[in-house]
Amino acid sequence: MSFPVRDFYRSMADRVGRTLADRDLGNKILIQVGSATCEHAAGSQAVAEEFIRHIRASGRKDIVIHRTGCTGRCSREPIVGIQVSGQIPVKYERVNRDLVHRIFTEHIQGSAPVMKHVLDHNPNTKVLPEREFLFCEGSRCQRSEPNLRVRFMAMLEARGIEPHRVNVAAASCLGVCGLADGTPATFVLARPEKVLYRISSDEDLAALLDGHVIKGQVVERLKAQEEPIALEFLERYGDVAFFNRQSRIALRNAGVVDPESLDEFIGFDGFKALADVLTRRDPDWVISELTKARLRGRGGGGFLTGTKWGLARKQADTDRFIICNGDEGDPGAFMDRSMLESDPFNIVEGMIIGGFSIGAQRGFFYIRAEYPLAIKRIQHAIDTCRANGLLGQDIMGSGFDFDLEIRLGAGAFVCGEETALIRSIEGERGQPKVRPPYPTDRGLWGHPTVINNVETFANISAILRYSGDWYARLGTEKSGGTKVFALAGKVRHTGLVEVPMGTTLSRIVNDIGGGVSGGKQLKAIQTGGPAGGFIPASMQGMEVDFEPLQKAGSIMGSGGMIVLSEDDCMVDIAKFYMAFSQEESCGKCTPCREGTTRILEILERITQGKGELEDLDKLHRLSRLCQRTSLCGLGRAAPNPVLSSIKHFREEFLAHIVDKHCPAKKCVALIRYEINAEKCVGCTICARNCPVECITGARKEAHVIDQAACIKCGNCFDVCKFAAIDRV
Repeated sequence: MSFPVRDFYRSMADRVGRTLADRDLGNKILIQVGSATCEHAAGSQAVAEEFIRHIRASGRKDIVIHRTGCTGRCSREPIVGIQVSGQIPVKYERVNRDLVHRIFTEHIQGSAPVMKHVLDHNPNTKVLPEREFLFCEGSRCQRSEPNLRVRFMAMLEARGIEPHRVNVAAASCLGVCGLADGTPATFVLARPEKVLYRISSDEDLAALLDGHVIKGQVVERLKAQEEPIALEFLERYGDVAFFNRQSRIALRNAGVVDPESLDEFIGFDGFKALADVLTRRDPDWVISELTKARLRGRGGGGFLTGTKWGLARKQADTDRFIICNGDEGDPGAFMDRSMLESDPFNIVEGMIIGGFSIGAQRGFFYIRAEYPLAIKRIQHAIDTCRANGLLGQDIMGSGFDFDLEIRLGAGAFVCGEETALIRSIEGERGQPKVRPPYPTDRGLWGHPTVINNVETFANISAILRYSGDWYARLGTEKSGGTKVFALAGKVRHTGLVEVPMGTTLSRIVNDIGGGVSGGKQLKAIQTGGPAGGFIPASMQGMEVDFEPLQKAGSIMGSGGMIVLSEDDCMVDIAKFYMAFSQEESCGKCTPCREGTTRILEILERITQGKGELEDLDKLHRLSRLCQRTSLCGLGRAAPNPVLSSIKHFREEFLAHIVDKHCPAKKCVALIRYEINAEKCVGCTICARNCPVECITGARKEAHVIDQAACIKCGNCFDVCKFAAIDRV
C-alpha cells in the first residue's frame, strides 16, 4: 500500500482490533438476534428486550447480545442464534417471549438446547452433535472422487461412532477449487474446530476418522491452506441444510455482522479491498479482475460488469456518475432490501470502488421509498463513512474524491429500467428512452453513467479480495460467481438463497427449499418476476443461468423464484402477472400500453369461461408484437408469463376454453360447490355461514345448494367439518 492509504487503513484496523479485543468472546456466550424489516415485523425487537431483561436479572457478565442483519429465513423469523465458545452454534426459529425464557434457562444456563425449537429441527435428533463435517458438493469437488461423504458415514457406522457425536452433512461450494498442483479433491469443513481439509481417497477418510474423530487431533497432512469466503458464515450456523447448501458471497455478512457498526464491518476485512484499490491506483486492474470474474449484472440484463465499467471509463467526458439501483419492484423479490438492510457498508464499499474505476466523483443510491429501514441504514453508512474519511474528499489519504447520496424511488415499477431511473433522478417523469445512446455514453444529465443493482455491488469487494479467477470458478463458462434468489411460493423453506451459477432448479427447490409444501406435486417454477416465465416440473433439472432460462421462455431477472404446486392455475397466475405489468406500464409506447391491456382482457375472458379457441392465437400474436416493438425491456418481457404458460401448459388453457373447467379449481367462474348427500349429516353449519342463503335443508337431513344463487365464495367448503362439500 502507498503510505497514506496504508497508514489510514492500519489505524482503522488497530482501532477495530482494540474494540473487538475489549469484547472478545473468549468463554462468553453470544446471543444473535436478527434486525431487519421482516425480523422486526415478526417481533425481534421484543425478543431482544426480553433477553436483555433475563441477562440483567441473572447478573451474569459472560453473556453478550448481538444485533445482526437478516438471516434470510423469512417463514421462520424471528431467528435467534446461540453460540458458546468451542461448541457448534444453534439457531432457533419463531422465537417469542415465552421461548426466550426456555432458551435462557434450559440452554444458556442449563447447557441443554431446546431441541424442539431448533431451526429446521429433525424430530429424530434428541441432542446436538459434538462435531460436524461439511462435505463440499460443488461441481468441481464432486469430480474428484464420488460418494466420499457417503463412504465416510459408512466408516463412522462401522467403527460404532454414535450419530449424536458426529454429524456428516452436505454443503454447497465452499469457494476453494482444486489443489495447487491441479490434483482434484473434495473439501471438508470440520466444526467447531473450523478446520478445512482436502480429501481425495478412502485413505484420507480413514486418516480423518482416526485422527480428528477418534483422537480429537487436527490431521495436518490433510489440512488445506486456503480459507473459503463462506467459512465465517458457515461457522456461525449449525446443521441447517438451508444454509449449508448455499455459497454465500453477496450475502456473506447477512445475519453475521451488526449492520450499523463500521468497526465490526472492518473487523470482517471491510474496506480492505478499497484500500488495495486506492494503493494500486490502477482502475484498469479493477476492470480486468471484474472481466476475469465474468460478473454479469444481477439486475436481470446480464451485461458483463467489467465491460460496462470499461465503456464508461473510455468516454471523453470526464464528468461521470455511478448509480446503485435499489428500486426493487418484482412481486416476491426482496434480495436488494435484505442486502441494503443487513450489509450496507459492503454496498457502499462497492460503490466507492466503482466510482474510482470509472473516474466518477459522485454516486447515487436509488432506493424504493417503501424501504424505510434500508434507507435509514444506507444513510447511516454514508454518514459514518464520511465522518471516518471513507467518503468525501481525499478518501483514505489517497487524493481520490467521491461522495454518495440517496434518491427515493418514484413508486413505479418502470423506474427499475435504467433510462427511466435516470429521468426520475433528474426530476422528470420516470419513462424510458430509446437506446442507443446507452447510459455509459450519455446518461444522467447527459454524462456517462454506470448503473448496477445492489447485488452486483455486493460482490465487488469479494472479487477484488479473492481474485476474479476465484470468482469465475464458482460459476459457469459464461457466468461467474453466485446468484441470490428470493425463494417463495409453495415451498417448505422460503427465504433468500445464494447458489453458484449453474446450480439446478431442483437443487434449489428440493435440497435447499425442502420441496413443495403440504406434500403436493411440483407443477412449475416461475423465475424473473412479472417479466419472467414458467418452467414446468419436467425441466427442473435445468441449470440456472441467463441463456438456459431464456431458452426455456423465462429470464433470470433480479432473482425472484416462485414455486407452484398442482393446486395452482397457470392461466390465473399468467393473468395475475399480466395485470401487474398492465398496471405498471408507463404508457409511453403503444405496444406496451395497448398490448398488455388487450392480452389481459383475453385472459379475463378465458378465466370467466368465455374464451374461444382463436383466443390462443390472439394471445400469441399480441405477445409477439409486444416483444418486438415495445420501447423498453420491461414492455418487451411483459408477455413472457403468457407465452411460457401457453407453451408448457397448453392443455390447461384448452380445459378452460373447451371444457369450461379449471383443473386446479381456482377460477371462480369455472367451479361450483356441491353437497355430497352421503356425507352430509344436516348440521346446518354451511347454511348458517352462507352470505346469500342459497343452502337449504332440514336439520339432520342432506342439504342442497341452489347453483343459480350461489356466489361461489367458498364459505361452506371452509366451514364443513365432515368434508361433505365438494369443489368441482
